[in-house]
Amino acid sequence: MKNRKMGFTLVEIMIVVMIIGLLAAIALPGFARAREASQRNACINNMRMIQDAKDQYAIEEGQASTIVPNATNIDPYIRGGVPVCPVGDAVYDINAVNVDPSCTSGIDGHVFATAQ
Repeated sequence: MKNRKMGFTLVEIMIVVMIIGLLAAIALPGFARAREASQRNACINNMRMIQDAKDQYAIEEGQASTIVPNATNIDPYIRGGVPVCPVGDAVYDINAVNVDPSCTSGIDGHVFATAQ
């Protein structure tokens, strides 16, 4: 009887590592795109919350639609305070009540329009 040890050969291990590397190379760009889309949607939703808080502030305070509230004015109307953009922690330009807020990150797609 031969006393033979069971195990994997170097070639078998290299093939498994190559397959795992190939699967990772295919999957990582998809994860990056999903992350960018998630950050863009979070930014747009943050601007939507700011717009709603501005509208509520103007209604409750009896202000004209041309008033430009600051962050402390609308802070009570947003749970957790005025948010920042998830990309680079950019702040938002609040603008006047009848003007949409805007993201200062400068990244494409971080645009809020009430017509959406």
